[in-house]
Amino acid sequence: MINRKAKFLLMMTAGLIVMGFSSAAFAQDSNAMLEAARISNGGWIAMACGLTIGLAALGGALGQGKTAAAALEGIARNPASADRIFTPMILGLALIESLVIYALIIAFLLQGKIG
Repeated sequence: MINRKAKFLLMMTAGLIVMGFSSAAFAQDSNAMLEAARISNGGWIAMACGLTIGLAALGGALGQGKTAAAALEGIARNPASADRIFTPMILGLALIESLVIYALIIAFLLQGKIG
């Protein structure tokens, strides 16, 4: 019986052999392959733009919610410390929001590469 490592190596070797044969078969028409790759990359870049904004908005919203909840809990436990908690909370929210804006900029830069 073949152990897991040997089975993995056998599958990887077979995959590399198949990839080698397929790349040799397509090497004849490289211009058509480059054109197809350029067209298909546009779809992947568009998908990356959408995922970038979606994940950044999700992460930013979770971070801001957790920050506000922790600050409100701290103020509720000790109302006298509201002044000392409020300023760092606002600074933290601004930094979280700046990361979401950086993701928006990256998405716009990626969108400029489509075409």
